Amino acid sequence: MGLFDGLFSLFGGSAEKKLNVIDVSKRFEIRGRSGQGSMSKVFQAYDMKIGRVVCLKILDKEKTAKFEERFKILNLKRPSEGEICMALKHPNVVSTYEYGVTTKGEPYLIMEWVDGDGLSYLIEGKSPKLKGKRIDIICQLCDAIEYLHNQKFLHRDLCPRNVMVNNEGVVKLIDFGLTIPYTPEFCRPGNRTGTANYLAPEIIKRQSTDHRVDLFALGVTAYELFTYQLPWERALTSEESLKRQLNSPPRNAKEFNPDLDDDLVRVLMKSIEREPARRYSSARAFKEALEGLERQDY
Repeated sequence: MGLFDGLFSLFGGSAEKKLNVIDVSKRFEIRGRSGQGSMSKVFQAYDMKIGRVVCLKILDKEKTAKFEERFKILNLKRPSEGEICMALKHPNVVSTYEYGVTTKGEPYLIMEWVDGDGLSYLIEGKSPKLKGKRIDIICQLCDAIEYLHNQKFLHRDLCPRNVMVNNEGVVKLIDFGLTIPYTPEFCRPGNRTGTANYLAPEIIKRQSTDHRVDLFALGVTAYELFTYQLPWERALTSEESLKRQLNSPPRNAKEFNPDLDDDLVRVLMKSIEREPARRYSSARAFKEALEGLERQDY
């Protein structure tokens, strides 16, 4: 039995498993909104049942159902975000304690509360906290992605917004709302979901995909971390972003940060190659390339 088969054996499919049902107002003391995605709201909350501060994610039931419908049309059974998150156990992946539905029928997840900053916040603010930490941050992210791929999942929405760095410098990969099983059926042409600026060319062109779509997004994230820029000029619309990614060559990272050594620039540019075969073959290979650089103090 493969890992994916084991996952379904464990959960028995969403329709067959009796979900936890909770009354949010009775169980949690909501302490504030900590974020909002396209399909969810995220809160810092005190969980009175387990006696700790947690991250409470509540999904929009209508948008979630619409997202799941696209798989049902193709006769594919995608595990829920809660099922996927509960199956993941890694130091660089946010921990999930419980999932289910609220009394209003909204899917929810209870996760560890990460004391720290979003990577997007650190990049946008050009935070001094990043000094000397950039290679370590990407290497930890490589570990998270390598683990995810070994567990036969593709994240499909890797970007700085979905990465946290806690106060001890530990990276946490978050938000598995678009994650899919890494199987041939789910990698067929057509699935174009994700964040526009980080989509691999093969996704944009609606071609067959594999784990290298996450590696491309990881490369764009790394490029942005070292330069505070995207490889392509930012656009006002998602469609324009996709056109630029397909039709314009990526800008050399040294344009924006002359302090980068040529060896690091080569690593960054290789990670965002348009042709999947020219990128790193795995997150482990990307990490080894970074660790092999003579200079590590970026």
